[in-house]
Amino acid sequence: MSLVDEVVLTGARRVTPVLDSVVVVPAGRAELAAYHRLRHDVFVREQGLFSGSDRDDVDDDPRTVVLVARTHDGEVLGGVRLHPALPGRDLGWWRGSRLVVARDARLLLGVGAALVRAACAEAEARGALRFDATVQAQAAALFRRLGWVPRERVHLHGHPHVLVDWPVHRVQRLVDATKAALGPLLTGLVDSGAGFLGDDGAPVPGTDLVAACDAILPSMVERDPEWAGWCAVLVNLNDLSAMGARPVGLLDAVGARDASFARRVLRGLGEASRAWDVPVLGGHTQLGVPGALSVTALGRTTHPVPGAGGRAGHALRVTADLGGRWRPGATGSQWDSSTHRTGAELRALADVVPALAPAAAKDVSMSGLVGTAGMLAEASGVRAVLDVADVPAPDAVAPGDWLTCFPGFAVVTADHPDATSRAPLPAHVTSRTCGELTEGAGVGLRWPDGVVTEAVSTTVTGLGAA
Repeated sequence: MSLVDEVVLTGARRVTPVLDSVVVVPAGRAELAAYHRLRHDVFVREQGLFSGSDRDDVDDDPRTVVLVARTHDGEVLGGVRLHPALPGRDLGWWRGSRLVVARDARLLLGVGAALVRAACAEAEARGALRFDATVQAQAAALFRRLGWVPRERVHLHGHPHVLVDWPVHRVQRLVDATKAALGPLLTGLVDSGAGFLGDDGAPVPGTDLVAACDAILPSMVERDPEWAGWCAVLVNLNDLSAMGARPVGLLDAVGARDASFARRVLRGLGEASRAWDVPVLGGHTQLGVPGALSVTALGRTTHPVPGAGGRAGHALRVTADLGGRWRPGATGSQWDSSTHRTGAELRALADVVPALAPAAAKDVSMSGLVGTAGMLAEASGVRAVLDVADVPAPDAVAPGDWLTCFPGFAVVTADHPDATSRAPLPAHVTSRTCGELTEGAGVGLRWPDGVVTEAVSTTVTGLGAA
């Protein structure tokens, strides 16, 4: 039996008005019982799609969510369920099914459309990066009007059905917000040297030095100044590590409203400097101004690894430190993999890229893991395809969050097709091949059924191939 059967949903809030007298809400115990009775009345008695019962294993899955449309006096007029499409680990592929509306409410209140919209919003809120459904053929027109995309026609329970997909734009929104403006802003200004445009660090001409510079969001500096200081070191050393460079020193620029606040920022920066054993060589501090922080890191390598070295046919690999937890106050956006590590463990991360000896590498930062894969692909003039099930991820973290967050330490690399043995990696990182570079542009997410959904439609930064 298909996990999908009837219709699916698309939404806006946890409580969605239909008319003044009807809302869509998560089902309580009594509402869930009413929803099951309504399903039986429609799918078994009225339509004859099932014999005896339309219940299945999905109803017993504790992850399944049921939304119902009800009047303010409690009458259930319809409902829908959504759930992970596969048993086992949630990969971020969710499915809607068993959309049902009472016969006397189908043409009057727009209940079905409201349930579909609410289901889409709920799926995305739960970290879904893919949401689909199998709907009866007569319902396909409704789904098309609501923005769903038909994929193929199938025959279920003796009736024609259509597989439909809800486009999830979470990754595209992230890269548009964080990276899309770079091309128009920086073209003609930045000269990083041949093959290094858009890289995390920049080789200093005529030397073996690599320089990297990152600013921390002012809101983060104000909200969590010690963490901001720590992260200013972390992200810059990640940039050097992604190019295979060994850090030699840091420069900082700090703005603060007073000395007390500046001391908190510098405390975090100093703790990180000591943990990684990279000295602060100098910088600039100004008081009486809004909170601001940027750090420049200097490193050395005779063979910097570019982000633009990937080619069609190269394998994509993700190497990450999965240990840790969400930073308090930043659940779903900032993964803290570093503050619990020893200095030796943190310094060992500089060995990752030299050990992998990749053709291309980029550390994962503001645009998330998928967006970073897109930046590597863009600089290399190719397309990235990620196998979602193979991406290393912490347990019990929503895939949509993991693939779009700042993960502490994670690097995306492109492997030479003839790559053989590599040096051992630090024991506290997980490394796995999880995709490939192909001809084209953008980033696709490949799911266990072979379907590829579009995560990034074209380029990430607009800087183009290096």
